[in-house]
Amino acid sequence: MTNTRPTSMIRIALVTAILSIAAQDGTRDFAKLKGAVRIDGSSTVYPITEAVVEEFSKIAKKVNVTVGISGTGGGFKRFCVGETAISNASRPITPSEVALAATSNIEFIEIPIAFDALSVVVHPKNDWVKSITIAQLKAIYSAGGGKSWKDIDPSWPDRAITAYSPGTDSGTFDYFKDAVLGKEGKARADMSVSEDDNVLVLGVSGDRDAIGFFGLAYFEENKDKLRAVPVIGSSGVAVSPSAKTVHDETYPLSRPLFIYVNGKAAAKPEVAALVEFFLDQCDELVTEVGYIPLPSATLAKVHANWSAKRLGTQFVKDGKQIEGRFGDLFQ
Repeated sequence: MTNTRPTSMIRIALVTAILSIAAQDGTRDFAKLKGAVRIDGSSTVYPITEAVVEEFSKIAKKVNVTVGISGTGGGFKRFCVGETAISNASRPITPSEVALAATSNIEFIEIPIAFDALSVVVHPKNDWVKSITIAQLKAIYSAGGGKSWKDIDPSWPDRAITAYSPGTDSGTFDYFKDAVLGKEGKARADMSVSEDDNVLVLGVSGDRDAIGFFGLAYFEENKDKLRAVPVIGSSGVAVSPSAKTVHDETYPLSRPLFIYVNGKAAAKPEVAALVEFFLDQCDELVTEVGYIPLPSATLAKVHANWSAKRLGTQFVKDGKQIEGRFGDLFQ
């Protein structure tokens, strides 16, 4: 998916922070760093990484950093065979990806960087969907599911639903599939799919009978054109997406965002400098770009894990994905 670039105000704030870091860091001469760093993966994480890389390149001009957007799954395919140093991910690494990395003798460091949430969006003039359950979302997006709004709820109008979705190789779709359709679920074949969030916004904002989903940050940038639908999860309470409901994990469709760093690459000065620069800027930058910062206690753990170069994932054990709240699992 394609997100808009950070604003010039963000750039100015970053330049100020960079100069401060460069002045205070007596152990690293950024100007002397050289080499190449390849990054690929999630388009959701891309705006954060892009901003970091653009500003890092101003003080480490001899380091060539490239950032691809092949989706979380596509990024991990490259990362787990050693093609990239850093992988952007909008979900934790999976057991099959861990196994692929092990086969290729790739060790890695797992770094949560922010929270995001999937916003379910409809046209502003859609006046019948006041809230929606996970089961209703499943009925809309599943293969063989309801074709009209009335099929989903008898009180809703008998008009055809137009369903929009991010690309099926994106981490956003992966997360939605697992959270809504189930691991074995299949999506409806007639939904309109695009890797470009702008296409999804245009589609939903131009059709009163449309529904779509994408990251909270992108909804916030387009809330004048769309309406976010409160989601009813296992609590039975309709919850709207916001920084507060994502932080306390009451919003049913919230998720952590990550970068994964190749263990051997982390020993290279240019990679270490980039990751440390990333973490130094993480809290402020995440907010400026439109995502939700990690709680301070979690961010402290992230810094500690990076300093210790803690290898492996906290979300896979004995070849199986560990289920549970992020705040309970990450240590």
